[in-house]
Amino acid sequence: MALDGAFLRHIKKELEENLINSKVDKIYQPSREEIVLSMRSREGAQKLLLSARANSPRINITESLYENPKTPPMLCMLLRKRLSGARLRTIRQPELERVLMLDFEATNELGDNVMLSLVIEIMGQYSNIVFVDGEGNVIDAVKRVDATMSSQRLILPGMKYEMPPQQNKICVLDHDAEYIINAVQNYPKNILLSKALLSLLQGFSPILCRELEHLTGRGRELYTAELNEEWITRLRFFLKRMITAIRETNGHPYLIIDNAKKPIDFTFEDIQQYGTGHSLTETQSFCELLDRYYARRDALDRMKQKSDDLHKLMNNAATRLIKKIYIQKDELKTCADREHFRICGDLIQANLYRIPKGASQLEAENFYDENLSKITISLNPAISAAANSQRYYKSYQKAKTAEQILKVQIAKAEEELDYVSSVLDSLSRAESIRELNEIRQELTEQGYVKSKGSRKQKSEAALPPLEFTSASGFTVLVGRNNRQNDKLTLKQADKNDLWFHTKDIPGSHTVIICNGKEPDEDTILYAASLAAAHSKAREAGKVPVDYTKIRYVSKPQGAKPGMVIYINQKTLYVAPAALS
Repeated sequence: MALDGAFLRHIKKELEENLINSKVDKIYQPSREEIVLSMRSREGAQKLLLSARANSPRINITESLYENPKTPPMLCMLLRKRLSGARLRTIRQPELERVLMLDFEATNELGDNVMLSLVIEIMGQYSNIVFVDGEGNVIDAVKRVDATMSSQRLILPGMKYEMPPQQNKICVLDHDAEYIINAVQNYPKNILLSKALLSLLQGFSPILCRELEHLTGRGRELYTAELNEEWITRLRFFLKRMITAIRETNGHPYLIIDNAKKPIDFTFEDIQQYGTGHSLTETQSFCELLDRYYARRDALDRMKQKSDDLHKLMNNAATRLIKKIYIQKDELKTCADREHFRICGDLIQANLYRIPKGASQLEAENFYDENLSKITISLNPAISAAANSQRYYKSYQKAKTAEQILKVQIAKAEEELDYVSSVLDSLSRAESIRELNEIRQELTEQGYVKSKGSRKQKSEAALPPLEFTSASGFTVLVGRNNRQNDKLTLKQADKNDLWFHTKDIPGSHTVIICNGKEPDEDTILYAASLAAAHSKAREAGKVPVDYTKIRYVSKPQGAKPGMVIYINQKTLYVAPAALS
């Protein structure tokens, strides 16, 4: 669900109850499109998140932890200069527009009190956070909009701030259910009731309009032209109920969960349109609801933004290696005909006496064939028969040498491709900047990333492996990346611990710490499912996972990080573990 104006009204009320008159203590900008204000009051400190991300624009009090860049962006520095110590006095929402205006009372450099506003516009890919002064002029914005981007509404420092263009829809704060029903009955097209409501009502998202149609039609689709008195009566009842919930902001924060326990939507109404295939979970607050709904998605998006250069580098490396392997295997096929060159050389040598000077071909019996079939051999008339024989022998030797070299090169390229695939898998599962930094350091050591000068930087402490506990109390450790895989398997684990890895699939090394005990079958299956979950096959149904004792795992000399060989393994087919 898009965060619509009706839902935003409930958020506004919650923010007013918690943050009005609180003081801006600290300001952070975790990413280009997110701002976090640490607000302090007598009741304590709370973090207010403002996000203009295209797929998750919102404003809410958050409990999530955000990693901030070492050097604050320019906008963050500006906000710290102008807003630090300011008090939040009012929060405004024009009708049911998806816009909130946070008005702060601040002190300027001369010690005078001034009003400053942060305006958050929640409009999908056009979402923005605009910093506005007391005269309504733009100080700066998360996304500046110049004439090349829009000819109607510019957002640039020094320009007058203008609201997003209004859509001239009906606002339920000003009009009642009868007015809306009249508009529906006079709608010029015969379309679904939900679509008509969506085009008529301000601040209503598709889920609310579908719910009104679902309740009115008792689960069936309704078209505007077929609305009889019974449907109108039902629509009037449910419209009045929803309008009351919006006006009085007495809705409840519902998270809609599918059968896989995954949040798929949210609302302030007791939604019934999804039937028994989904369930509703009521959270403590609307802010908590948004935090839970967006937390995982935002974390992945932030990591993707910060790792885009590494993803691009590794994808290019993978493409290059795949192309190289394809070409080399194609060349290897031509080497398979080398025996023909040797046979031609032998036959020419055996028939030297029959070949006249300047001959362009030789037709002779192939004594390598049981049937002594005839074979025609091309000759270079400019050289002698003996020289032609040597030419074929050289072609044979060249093809034989090329085959040996190509087999080695193909094996090396395939090994490197396995390594690149493992790095891409680690990148896709990285959940923190420190994990990314470890992967970046690994790639620098392997020569994929250029080292940034010779200046020594303070190295971060290495992250520990992921730790899980089985139902029977065994500790299961999972490597986060290739360097950590090597450390876990080759240094940290005991030779009698059990080691797991997906069969022929990039993934993490997983180890059961046995401490001299024999793990039960459930623990072994649990560890295998964790290995599957931390691999490239984590979305698959059943995944093959090999396991053996650490004593049977070794690292070939010169192998890249994370690359090992093992023996005496057994294979399990398991479903990847569900990770929260």
